[in-house]
Amino acid sequence: MVNQSLNKPSFWSRRLILGTTISGAVIFFVVGIVFWGGFNTAMEATNTTEFCIGCHEMEDNVYQEYKPSIHYSNRTGVRAGCPDCHVPRPWIHKVVRKIQASKEVFSWLTGKLDSKEKFNEHRFEMAQSVWKAMKDTDSRECRNCHNFESMNPEFQKPRARKQHLNAFETGQTCIDCHKGIAHHNVRDQLTDEQLEELEAPIAAYIREVPEEYKAGLARIEAKEAAIAAEKKAKANAEKEKVQLQIEQAVASALASAQTSGTKSATSKSAAKAKPTASLNVDWKKASSTDISVFFPGTASIEWVLGRKHGGKRAFTKGDRCIECHSEEIADIGQLIVSGESEKELEPNIIPNKRGSIDVSIAATHDDENLFLKFSWPDGDHAPAPFVDGGKMDPDNKMKLAFMIATDDVEYADRAGCWGTCHADANSMPFAPEQDTLTGSELAKRLDFNNGVTKYLKESRSKLELKGRRGKALGGWDKLKSEEEITEYQQAQQFMDIVRYKSGSKQVEDGQILAQRKMHGGQGAQAVANLSNGTWTVEIKRKLKSAKAGDVSIEAGKVYNFGFAIHDDYSDARYHHVSFGYKLALDNSDAEINATKQ
Repeated sequence: MVNQSLNKPSFWSRRLILGTTISGAVIFFVVGIVFWGGFNTAMEATNTTEFCIGCHEMEDNVYQEYKPSIHYSNRTGVRAGCPDCHVPRPWIHKVVRKIQASKEVFSWLTGKLDSKEKFNEHRFEMAQSVWKAMKDTDSRECRNCHNFESMNPEFQKPRARKQHLNAFETGQTCIDCHKGIAHHNVRDQLTDEQLEELEAPIAAYIREVPEEYKAGLARIEAKEAAIAAEKKAKANAEKEKVQLQIEQAVASALASAQTSGTKSATSKSAAKAKPTASLNVDWKKASSTDISVFFPGTASIEWVLGRKHGGKRAFTKGDRCIECHSEEIADIGQLIVSGESEKELEPNIIPNKRGSIDVSIAATHDDENLFLKFSWPDGDHAPAPFVDGGKMDPDNKMKLAFMIATDDVEYADRAGCWGTCHADANSMPFAPEQDTLTGSELAKRLDFNNGVTKYLKESRSKLELKGRRGKALGGWDKLKSEEEITEYQQAQQFMDIVRYKSGSKQVEDGQILAQRKMHGGQGAQAVANLSNGTWTVEIKRKLKSAKAGDVSIEAGKVYNFGFAIHDDYSDARYHHVSFGYKLALDNSDAEINATKQ
């Protein structure tokens, strides 16, 4: 009998699935591990910054741009290298990206980018490719480190936390705002259509605002409000102290005059002790606030609504300027006035001109009149090099103007008087030549003696915002019909303006709609003085008026308010302006709260 055990296959020779033996399966398994290990090692070897800059195209160009950036060196010592931003972490997406990189290897082999000139020639094309990839993936690589849900608004500037909140609610993603943060930014080469398509919100990216974010937002807003209240209390205490010293000095001088023994001495002492002119208002009953005005350069409403303004989306959505910029007013003014702003908003530099002015505003009323008191430090003279004698308006060392409007005026609710400033106004970049103005048909309807003045969008059929094909920004020549202008006038769609001139001591009361008219209003009273290096301007105007161009102020309503100061003999656009604020009677929610006497 044959021994069957002699024909039985060994353990290693046993057949498994698809006829594979156990020994073969083990060999395939070991080979697979070796292959996978080698493949993964190769993948990781090509996934380092050192590998990325192994060719001079990368090292000489984008790497040099990356080194000064915050992604390379920062206070926390966390470095984001090339693969952190440009290679996905999920394995499938990583392999796809590596396959796509073969195109880049081919470009290297063919010398397509082997010089700085060639690289820059194709830079915009490459940037667009990266931007699109990031947009399509909801900025996936950015969110490996910067997670919306992990953000704490307590450590963000007001502008950043406002923009991030908008991103939650509207479906924006990181790359919509953060282009060119590690390499040269070529965003300005996008057409308006490309920009609108690339940065459009995507509904699928809308996120619910995390409760932790809401709580952090509430904490920081409460903290900032407390700091502001403390600062205001200290400032008021200091003002009261100074006022008391003045009153004591006056009383002492008068007492000394009365006991001097001679009529002549009494007269001289009384003259010295004579208080400065005033509107006889008890300013102790007024509410006060501190607001900074800044040098705006050539920033017009067209610029605010244009592609160069990073806050365009937030502004058109309805956000107020101060919601983003309240903590950086001084910085903005200094960057513009010095010419250091990347926005290039001031072509005519005035050396040593200050970028901002801190102004204290006190407001009160007596049921019939509104009283406003503006106080600010005078500055050193900074001659304008492009004007003979250095003084643009030698007759007026200072001019102060403020505007009031209802929400019926477009943009007034978020920008105050900014909606009246246009890119084609006098002294602005697109201001038309005087011959063009006087020779136009509109010269029969508008006063062009001082060029194009301030006007509102409502009065024009169109504003040019994009400047395509060399078109001038603005809309001075797109004036609507007289009938339409009259309708806007009757609907209170104008800005009431009051201006004081220190030289002539003249108070002008007018309006802005189709143009600026500095007459026709009810009028106002003003008293101003420059004492101990501080300007003080007190203004009195009636709360209600039936005059055309006047905004009547009523209890229970909130009005839009903005003001400007032409200091140091300046004129035209070379002033300091405020953002838009709210004015109301006995309403603590308004930034300028006129309390009752």
